[in-house]
Amino acid sequence: QVQLVESGGGLVPPGGSLRLSCTAYGFTLDYYAIGWFRQAPGKESEGVSCISKSDANTHYTDSVKGRFTISRDNAKNTVSLQMNSLKPEDTAVYYCAAATGGLCGWGYDYWGQGTQVTVSS
Repeated sequence: QVQLVESGGGLVPPGGSLRLSCTAYGFTLDYYAIGWFRQAPGKESEGVSCISKSDANTHYTDSVKGRFTISRDNAKNTVSLQMNSLKPEDTAVYYCAAATGGLCGWGYDYWGQGTQVTVSS
């Protein structure tokens, strides 16, 4: 079985921080590209960040550059998204996804169920 499980979402005031985690079960995340996506109500799904196989490349959408950081912890089989200086516009359901091809943007085969991030005062 393969499974991705997101955690770490919640309610945070503007300017606050959250750390999202994406943990894999049944496979080793290091061999996959892992992307974080988000979808706000009424909006298109948006790619937020991605880390490629073996950490060769990382990517961030412009709106989160300098605020979000993606990283791997192979010992925990987890990819995290550290989100700082959060804005109300960051409010969305956040999903992680794994690409077997190992490259960001090449297609994601497995998806987690999502975790809600709400930035509000």
